[in-house]
Amino acid sequence: MDEFQVTNALVGVLKKIQAIAGQPCPPLDGGSVPPDLLPKFDSTVWPAAATMVARVLKVTIPNDVHIFGGEKGRPLLTINQTVALIIKKATPKKTEEKVAA
Repeated sequence: MDEFQVTNALVGVLKKIQAIAGQPCPPLDGGSVPPDLLPKFDSTVWPAAATMVARVLKVTIPNDVHIFGGEKGRPLLTINQTVALIIKKATPKKTEEKVAA
């Protein structure tokens, strides 16, 4: 999992969420702060977005990792910061192995 893959997954999920919500999605780049730029993209949507990104990347992002920032008054994160955080904290999803009987 590299920066390019994570960025594409993140931006793709953000665009999909905005489309589902019937909201516009302005151009996004590494310096964009999604909660500041995207209409109606707030903390109620972030957990779903994090789950969607994790599914696309086939990783697990711990529940205590707030990929968009803002926790306890901390600053919101840019896309580049979010990508770096995902790379640092995510772990590959374990595949279930079938046991031969």
